[in-house]
Amino acid sequence: MDGIVLASSSPRRRELLEKLGIDFRVIPPQIDETPFPDETPYSYVLRISTEKALSVSRSLSGNWIVIGADTTVTVDDEILGKPEDKEEARVILNKLSGREHTVITAFCIVRSKAEILHKQIVESKVKIKRLEPWEIEGYIKTGEPMDKAGAYGIQGIGAFMIEEIHGSYTNIVGLPLSQLIDVLTKLGVLKLFSCQDEHC
Repeated sequence: MDGIVLASSSPRRRELLEKLGIDFRVIPPQIDETPFPDETPYSYVLRISTEKALSVSRSLSGNWIVIGADTTVTVDDEILGKPEDKEEARVILNKLSGREHTVITAFCIVRSKAEILHKQIVESKVKIKRLEPWEIEGYIKTGEPMDKAGAYGIQGIGAFMIEEIHGSYTNIVGLPLSQLIDVLTKLGVLKLFSCQDEHC
């Protein structure tokens, strides 16, 4: 195996993998991420994560393992992606205010030349406190909501609005590390520790 490639333009996914000390390359995929009409949030993230991994894998020569991932926020079965402008960020944050929502991340692992090895969806629940109008406006002015699904970053200033979470924290950030590492280890792609059993 030549190595691992993260098919992503997300700095947050890159930072998560870097914290584990994993050697990998980053290649941003070039795909259209527009949802299909009537596409469910689950179908959407699974399709986009797969397309990201396949797109990058087809551009590589050699034997690479490519990881694609996509995250969306959903409330009332509506996909809340990255806001295109401040007004959309305002609308999204008002929808999330005082409510629980679901963060869904799908990841797809592909071997070079489009051999799909694994696909998986992970979801987490997040409860947002009731937001005052001035909190929404102040948060939007920081610029943080603009490149994030659901218009907030739990790992940044957006932490001020989080009342509770259920499920994987790293899934909310953008990559469910526990599940991903488990799959990569079982596939023989990754050896996080020098010993892999109780006889270390």
